Amino acid sequence: MPGSIIPSGFIENKIYLIQGEKMMLDSELAELYGVTTKRLNEQVKRNIDRFPSDFMFQLTEAEKSEVVANCYHLKKLKFSHNLPYAFTEHGAIMVASVINSKIAVDASINIVRAFIKLRQMLSSNAELAKKLENLEKKYDAQFKIVFDAIRRLMAPPDKPARKIGFNVAK
Repeated sequence: MPGSIIPSGFIENKIYLIQGEKMMLDSELAELYGVTTKRLNEQVKRNIDRFPSDFMFQLTEAEKSEVVANCYHLKKLKFSHNLPYAFTEHGAIMVASVINSKIAVDASINIVRAFIKLRQMLSSNAELAKKLENLEKKYDAQFKIVFDAIRRLMAPPDKPARKIGFNVAK
């Protein structure tokens, strides 16, 4: 990212999977946008009509505890009496529009790039899984032929074997 002051991979580490969605927390967006979490949340509340539930939601106490337990760098949230807000990619961009600073605009561009990169990584993993599944099907079919041949060799003959030797009558 030419001219970017945010190191590569930095934003990707701030994207979490919460309620099955890729989300960023208000405190980390505030840090990226160069404002306090309080200021960010004030601006969001003043413009709440721009933040439908598919852009932003407030974490439950259980979700907050899980995020804090899984992310050591968020330990300061453990003692906060406020439940954090989580923002989707679209919500993070909308936050930049209500903060309306040069830093917020630049950071939102990098955030979009990070979400795109994650989407591409997930897509390539899905393609790899599909290729692996196809290979398994292909080789399973080939090995089925071998196993069927082995089973035929192991099976007893259909008609009784003819006795070899002389038949001596008494």
